[in-house]
Amino acid sequence: MIKIDHVTRKFNDFTAVDDVSLEIGKGQIIGLLGHNGAGKTTIMKMLTGYLEPTSGSIYVDNLQIGRDTEKIQSKLGYLPENCPLWMDMTIYDFLSYHAALHDFHNSNKQELVVKAIQRTKLIDKATQPIHSLSKGYRQRVGVAQAILHNPEIIILDEPTNGLDPSQTINMRELIHDLSKKSTVILSTHIMQEVQALCERVIILNSGKIAIDEQLDAINQEAPILITIDKDEHAVKPILDKINGVHSVQLKNKSNGSFQYSLEAKQELAPEISYAIQKAGFKLYEITSEKRNLESIFTEACLNT
Repeated sequence: MIKIDHVTRKFNDFTAVDDVSLEIGKGQIIGLLGHNGAGKTTIMKMLTGYLEPTSGSIYVDNLQIGRDTEKIQSKLGYLPENCPLWMDMTIYDFLSYHAALHDFHNSNKQELVVKAIQRTKLIDKATQPIHSLSKGYRQRVGVAQAILHNPEIIILDEPTNGLDPSQTINMRELIHDLSKKSTVILSTHIMQEVQALCERVIILNSGKIAIDEQLDAINQEAPILITIDKDEHAVKPILDKINGVHSVQLKNKSNGSFQYSLEAKQELAPEISYAIQKAGFKLYEITSEKRNLESIFTEACLNT
């Protein structure tokens, strides 16, 4: 549905996005994760047509940013990091105005506005002026305008910014609901949000893609940890004979026990255990190395 093909964006001598290529399918929830300045917002602005790439191309279905920007924008809903709001308007009037900009009128417009207010839990505040709202409620108004026209693609830049814990839970539920009919791309620097919301994470560092993984594959690819009573000279010849064990690295040693990290698939654990015991070694522990999003993020940023 979305294809980013070798896209680079420069601001004078500074390269904000550096030769990025990726594809995003329909109905996915994608998390763009990275430090401030990693290139997340720049990619989102190019997806919306607010910025054009310095080089490369962006496609949505068979449409191309630059050539077909207006048509692509009609398919998008966008919440920028600092969403501009008309503070003197009520929520209802603000959303009605946006509905008119999308060329919805009369009863159809009213239906869309009411539905957006309901989905973002703004019913009790609908007739209040926006300037009287807390930061969290203003954020929800921004989300309401982004989803007002039932877009095929929803782009959210820091969607839980300013929300209290209860509002954050409501926002997560809304995003999951939106993904049933729309592709959702969200940017954040909060790893817990990606873990809670996304099925795929793209980690950016210095304008490049450092990691692009399905979240459910993270733990499946974790190394195997074993703790035994023998040093490397004794254990490596035994483990190197096992087909599928690609590396054996000593991690810790203490009081006559040695812990090793094995680059191997989890299903090899029984064979590894059998080989160790057959060799007459004492096996104290065999488990998978915990590999969470935080460790992957740190690893990705160090290696790019």
